Order: sequence, then structure tokens, then C-alpha cells
Amino acid sequence: MSKNLYDVLGVSQNASDAEVKSAYRKLARKYHPDLNKDDKNAAEKFKEVSSAYEILGDKEKRKKYDNKEIDAEGKPTGFGAGFGQGGFDGNPFGNGTYRTYQSRGGNPFGDAGGFDFSSIFGDDIMSQFTGGGRRRGGFGFGGPQKGQDAAYTMNVSFLEAALGAEKSIQLNGKKIQVKIPAGTENGQTLRLKGLGYAGAQGGESGDALITVRVGTHPYFKTEGQNVLLELPISIKEAVLGAKITVPTLNGKVKVSVPPYSSSGEKLRLKGKGIAKGKMTGDEIITLKVMTPQKPDKQLEDALHNFTDTAVRTF
Repeated sequence: MSKNLYDVLGVSQNASDAEVKSAYRKLARKYHPDLNKDDKNAAEKFKEVSSAYEILGDKEKRKKYDNKEIDAEGKPTGFGAGFGQGGFDGNPFGNGTYRTYQSRGGNPFGDAGGFDFSSIFGDDIMSQFTGGGRRRGGFGFGGPQKGQDAAYTMNVSFLEAALGAEKSIQLNGKKIQVKIPAGTENGQTLRLKGLGYAGAQGGESGDALITVRVGTHPYFKTEGQNVLLELPISIKEAVLGAKITVPTLNGKVKVSVPPYSSSGEKLRLKGKGIAKGKMTGDEIITLKVMTPQKPDKQLEDALHNFTDTAVRTF
């Protein structure tokens, strides 16, 4: 007994054309052989749902199926089936509604006379199977197919990501030099064209997608293209001012701490941040006044004799 085509697509007989199409697209994606290479039953299921949609997706054929004029394979049932309007033409099935599905050149859906599968899947998913080109019928199984993308993860240091670098990585058994652009952020994905898995039937190779994991730094943090540094200073340096050597991305420089500086005040080193495109960020230094770690009798005596001029607003 042949299967009910509505059951194959999982819809009711009263389903709209849009519902039938939606159900087919969902099942076609699920069972497509390219996405189920290790599942031998997927191709058969894909063939089954495609056969069902060829009838239910065609208004005229669906009407004949509902009226029992054709069966689930598209064969005339004898209810209203004739030998064609002009008499017998050599085809015992009249108007040619029935199509035999057979394998031709690796394509289980016949030749280019089939319907436009790309219109069912949409260009986005079709590009995974045919390298982005629209094809009518057959999904291009017998023609060039683009290879799958290959995913990798690469760990880089804070300075490598900030300044840019080149790193070696093994891709498909080959040693490749990967350029890390200056300003690369944690979690950013780099695409290397044509370095994924090889295509089939002469199709182009997929791409290598490299997700970058950026390590932390003992002093620096980033905010866009700006580099942030917290600078501890002593009470003496805060009150009297000082010249202090600080690290930057490109080496050490001296900065002037103004007299009577407070915790939280910021110093800006112009152009000492991350260079990205035509723009370069700054290094922003936040001062943090530190008290002595050990008791200091002189400091205590001086503070006892010091007139406190601090102003509080609470």
C-alpha cells in the first residue's frame, strides 16, 4: 500500500500551499545527503519527501491526487485517467504525470527536467551544496561541489593581538602562516579562503575559519583601540609630583605625575594605543595612590601636624 503523501510531509490534507512548502523545506534540510553523509537512510528519506512534494507542491497534481486520479507515485489510478486528449500516443500513462525516479550520474532525482530545488531551499542553503550557484533539478550531485569549511581555534597573546603578528598553524596537514591583524579581538573569526576541505567533482575548496582566543596581560586592558593601565603611586609622588617610567605597547616611556594628584585621576598618552586602519588609540593611565605597606613613624608625625583640607560633599 502506497504511503499517504500528506503523512510523508507531516501535514494535513487541508494544509495550505505555504504550509506544504514549509514542511518540505524543513524535511529536505534535515535529510539532505550532503548533511547526512554517515546516514545511509537519509538519501532514501530525502527522495521520499522530494517525491511527495513534487506532487503536493504542484496545484494541478495535488488536485488529481486528492481526487484519486493519480497515486502517490504519480501513476494514473483509472479514476478519470485517459490516454491523452489526442488518443494513445505511445505513453500508457496519458499526460505523462508519472515520472520514474532513477539514478543518473549519481543524481537520484533525474535530469534537469526537475523543479527548481533552489527556490525551495533558498540561495542561502543552496550555496552550501552548489558553491552558491542556482541550478535546476538534481542539486548538482554530478557537478562541481564546494568543499566544507573547516573550523579551528588559535591562541594568541595580548600583545600579538594588539600589535598584529604572524603565526604558524597546521591546516589539513599543511603548515600555513596566518596573519593576525593588529587590534584583533577575543572571539574574532579569521577566514582563510580556499583552505578548508577539498571540493567534489572539481569544485572549489571550502574556507578555514579560525576563531582567535586572546590571552590576558598582567598590566594592560583594552577599551576599543585604547589601552588601559592602572599606575600605583606613593603618597609622596602624589603630593610632590614625579616622573615615572611606564610600559606601553611599544616599550617604556616616562610620564609626569602632577603634584597633588589623587586616586582616579587619568593621564593620556596620545597615540600609544592600538593602531587599526588609519586610526590609533591612546594609552590611558589611571592613578592609584598607595599607602605604605609598613608603619612609617615620620609619615605619621608629619600627618599629625598636617592641616587636613580635604572637602567632603556627603
